Parts: sequence; C-alpha cells; structure tokens
Amino acid sequence: MKKRSLLRTVLSGAVGAAILTLSGCVDLPGMGTPARLYMLSPKSSFAGDLPDVKWQLVVELPMAPSGLATPNIALTHDPIQLQYYADAKWAERAPQMVQTLIVESFENSEKIIAVGRQAIGLRSDFNLKSDLREFQAEYRQGSGAPIAHVRINAKLIKQPRRQIIASQAFEANVEAASGSMGDIVRAFDESLGKVLRRIVEWTLTTAR
Repeated sequence: MKKRSLLRTVLSGAVGAAILTLSGCVDLPGMGTPARLYMLSPKSSFAGDLPDVKWQLVVELPMAPSGLATPNIALTHDPIQLQYYADAKWAERAPQMVQTLIVESFENSEKIIAVGRQAIGLRSDFNLKSDLREFQAEYRQGSGAPIAHVRINAKLIKQPRRQIIASQAFEANVEAASGSMGDIVRAFDESLGKVLRRIVEWTLTTAR
C-alpha cells in the first residue's frame, strides 16, 4: 500500500509540473496577441485626358532607407527619431507594397499596353525607378492626430541604354481624422493615393 501511495504522489507531482509548464508557456515573450495587418489600395481615378500609350513599362522595386524598408508602420514625434506602432504592421514590407500599388494603379488607368515588376522579365521600353523617402505618421506639436506623410522621388528611364529622361518628386500630407489606427491607415491610403495618381499621370504624359 505504501508503494502505491508513493506512486500516486509521484504521478500527481509529475502531472502538476506538466500543467505548470504548459500554463507558463502562455506568458512567454512573443506569445502575445499578433499585430494587426493593414493594406493600402491602388489608385483607380485619373485625369480624363490621359494619352493611350503603346509602350511597355517596368516598375522597379522602390529604394528605401532601412528604417522604412520593413513591414513596421513608422511614426515620428520629432525629426531625429523614428519609431513604430507596437500592435500594427503593413501586410508586407513597405517598398514591396508600394511597388505593387504602383503597378496596379497603372493597370487601373487602362492607358498602357503592359506594365509589370522587374522580376517578371518584361521587355520594357521604359523603367520607372523610385525612392521611398517619406512614409511615416508624423505627430506634430499641438495635434492629437498624426499626419500621414508620403514622398516618392521618381525617375523615368528609357531602355535599352538606361537613359534618364525625366525625374520628379511627389509628396502628400494627410491628417488623420483621429488617433485611432484605422483613421491613421486611412490617412496613409489617401496620402499615398494622391502620390500614385500623380506618378501615373506624369509617367504617361512625359514618356509619350
């Protein structure tokens, strides 16, 4: 009987230790609520007098500083410090997301024969090279809601000699309706949309 009692005690202790171990796993670092993922939308409305072009365009992956070349949604409270929202991310890295939206915006214009990313091997007449210079929510003194600041520098390159025929900077600032994450992302969507529209219209009219 003593042996059986001792065995029950040992088993009970082992099971208790296992339960404690499993319950402890819940509180381990990195096991909290995952960040919410957000996406932005391509532009679909443009000036009515855009020309139909007969050439093909490759949209290169935008260059970006390391602080912006991530899926993290950047914010600033002062010009010398870059931070990120803790519970929210873009669905993919910012340069890849912007590249996709540029391609889709050109497609939505229905004014170009073919447009695609560099990776698909499209034989292009022009390449669009860009730098993502600003892509953050800026909290300015005296304002409770941030401003979504987007700036893209674009260069239009004629193939096959890779001759730069034009360059232009496109910038937009849109203040969020509130400090909620949903309103901040909507401000990003509007700000980037203004930049996308201008990039598409500038490219189609410059290279015709």
